This record gives sequence, C-alpha cells and structure tokens, in this order.
Amino acid sequence: MTAADPPAVSTAQSLKLAAEAGIHRLQLPTPFLVGRVNCYLIDDEPLTLIDTGPNSGTSLDELERALAEHGRAVEDLGLIVITHQHMDHLGLLEIIQRRAGAEVAALYLLAPYLEDFNRSAVADDEFALQVMRRHGVPADLATALASVGAAFRAFGSSGRVTQPLHHGDELVLRDRTLRVFHRPGHSPSDSIFWDQERRILLTGDHLLAHISSNPVVSRPLSDTGGRDRPHALIDYIDSMRATRELPAELVLPGHGAPIHNHVALIDERFRMHERRARKLLRTLGGGPLTAYELALNMWGNVAVTQAYLTISEVLGHVDLLIRDGLVRAHDQAEVTRFEATGS
Repeated sequence: MTAADPPAVSTAQSLKLAAEAGIHRLQLPTPFLVGRVNCYLIDDEPLTLIDTGPNSGTSLDELERALAEHGRAVEDLGLIVITHQHMDHLGLLEIIQRRAGAEVAALYLLAPYLEDFNRSAVADDEFALQVMRRHGVPADLATALASVGAAFRAFGSSGRVTQPLHHGDELVLRDRTLRVFHRPGHSPSDSIFWDQERRILLTGDHLLAHISSNPVVSRPLSDTGGRDRPHALIDYIDSMRATRELPAELVLPGHGAPIHNHVALIDERFRMHERRARKLLRTLGGGPLTAYELALNMWGNVAVTQAYLTISEVLGHVDLLIRDGLVRAHDQAEVTRFEATGS
C-alpha cells in the first residue's frame, strides 16, 4: 500500500457502516457455484427487501431467521426490489409477495418476464440452446446442458411488478431516495440503486468484488436494434464506465464482500477484459475457430461443464475484437467461426 492508497476497510466495518445507514445484509444459501446471495433489508418506510434469494425451503427458513434477528417478519415487508432476472435473486418473490402483500419494484422490462417465470425460463433455455449450436457446441452436449438448466427452473418464481422502474427513476422511501440506473451486461435487466445522500450503491450482480460478473449472452428483453444477438460484454463495459463516475463510498453487491474503491475495481476489470481479448486474438492466429473451440483452448474441461458461460465470455471478447477490426466472423453450415483479420 502506498501513501496515496486509502486504508483498507474490513467487511465487518463496511457492514457496520451499512447498518448505521439502516441497511442490513441478509446472506441466503443458493444451489449455485457462486454461493450465498446477498439480500438487503432497508429499515425504512416501507420496510424494503432488495432481492429475495432462490425459491427453496432452506432459503426461506434462513430469510425468516435473518428477519427475526432484526425484529421483523416476512409479513412486515412493504416493498420488494428486484435487481435483475436471475433466479438466485428473485426465487422467493411469489411467496413473499403473497404473504406480505408487498409492492414489487423492478425494471419495466422485467414485468412481462416475471408474469410467467417458467415460460420466460423456457424461452431463455431455447435461446441458449440455439446459441450453443450456432457456436460449435456438439448437439448432444448442448441438449444435455439445456436439460440441466431446465432442472434449476424450480428455484425461480413468478411475480407481479406493481412499480415498473425506468432508468433515472427514483424510489422514494420515508428517509431516503434511491435513484435507479439500468446497467445491462451481466443480464439484460441489471439495475443498480444509488443513495446519493449516503453515497451508498446497491449493485446486485453488476459489480462484485471477488469475481468478474459473467457477461451472459441472454435472450433480449427488448429490441436489439437489428443485432443478431446481444453484445453482452460491450454493453457491460459501457455500463461499468457509467458506474465508475458515481461518487460511491460504499458498494453493496449481490454476492461477496462490500466494495469501497469501485473505481480501482472497475479499472482492473477493464484491464482484465483487454488481456483476455488479446489472448483470444493470439489463439486465432492459428486459423479460424468456433467460440466453443476457443473456450476449450482457454478453459479446458470447464468449457464442457460450463459451456454456455464460457461461450458467453468468448463471444463478448470476440465482439470487442470485431468492433476494433481485428477479427471477422464467417457462417459456415449453420456454425459461426472467427478468424483474425491480420490488421
């Protein structure tokens, strides 16, 4: 640490600062590799819960215990805020909304998505299957992975959005105002919530301290402007660039530890994506490859068991290289291959 560096702040100190601002972290179990999800109880009027955790009896039990530690119950909740469409963040929505009679605030794009979560999830899985086949995943593996995805749908939930949010809107509580910013990239619906008075930012999975949020190639929730598929990493980098400008002193993410120097973290993410894109470009120097072949080269067997996530990573970085004129795509027999331009 140099003299110019700010002193390190422990997780305990960060959570104490958040609690003094009336925000309490509730960590709930998930069945996913990312581990526990951070939900946040905002002690205000209405009593507000940011995200719900996945739809499981274990998560509901732990949520009820965590609320009880703060002298609260599910039925006391007056507002549920959803940061994005992933099931580890919204799975208990239907149960909580029914029991509490709470209002639900989420990005307007999520309102039709959540009306019938199962139907939306099926459409997501079909989209993912098409992407995998287009980018070189063997048909039997793509079908097997899609079926695994279907087995997880029960951890999601439908729900009725009563307060659809748009970029720039304000969520006004009794003692605070949260400004809403749409930050697509990790998912099409990523939303962050900015308490300017307290300099606290709640980011969902838009920004995480311990891992880089995967820019997942997701089924569009709106018109993509003629693009054949979303360019998730390009969107994500644009979103991080906007978040970098916020003068946040404390960032409360959807997983892991709080963040204090989000500018330094975002700058490191930019450097990481640049390094990864250059590595892919060097790999393409040997000739045209599919996204799946590139993923195998980068991650080995992980690209088999996590084919969609690794393909999403590859496509994101290839999109950066295509944007810069360093790579071009060729469609051959319903499979896309990428090659270096030699520029």
